[in-house]
This record gives sequence, C-alpha cells and structure tokens, in this order.
Amino acid sequence: MSVNYGSKRIVVGAHYGVRDWLVQRGTAVLMALFTIVLIARILMISGPIGYDGWAGVFAPQWMKFLTFALIISLLWHAWVGVRDVWMDYVPATGLRLAMNVFTIVWLVGCAGWAFQVLWRL
Repeated sequence: MSVNYGSKRIVVGAHYGVRDWLVQRGTAVLMALFTIVLIARILMISGPIGYDGWAGVFAPQWMKFLTFALIISLLWHAWVGVRDVWMDYVPATGLRLAMNVFTIVWLVGCAGWAFQVLWRL
C-alpha cells in the first residue's frame, strides 16, 4: 500500500536556476581574465599613459575581439542579474514585462554602442 503525504507539488516556471548560476560564474571568470590581460597590457606601456597609450592597448584586432567578448559577457551577466531582480521584486506582470523589455533594449543599445566605439563606425 502506497501512502502519499501532503499535496502533490506541480513544478512550474522557467527552471533557470542552474543555467543562470553557471552563466553568472562563467561570465565573472571571463571578466576576471580580461582584467588580468588588460592590466598586463597596461603594465607594458612605458612612460605616462595618455590617449596614444590607451589607443595602443586596444589597437590590435585580437584585443578588440577580446574586449567585445567581455562586453557581451558583461551584458549577459547584467541581464541575468537584472531579470532576477525584476522577477523577485516586481509582482505586477505587465510592469515586469515592460521592465524586461526596457532592460533588453538598453543592453542591446549598449552592445551596439560598444561595437561602434571599438571599431569606430
């Protein structure tokens, strides 16, 4: 004879937990590695660091791609964090949806602006 205690729990929702946890940690590691590379590049500059020094740090194409990868990681990291805040603290579905849409538009705009800055379009 089988005895069930309590009510049967129906699992619903997006099940983002583990994936988002991994995204947060993975993007944080990428940002930390980029910081180490950037510090190493800055330490290789001799003399005072002016505009030419900073432009020289980001001049190689590989550094531009690495920087853009960092920006995408940062935007993904921010999206997961901000989306979780909206899900946790904004109970009104319509307002939460509007805030999510605004956040996505803002982050895509930031990515476009970063691309423009890096490749001077």
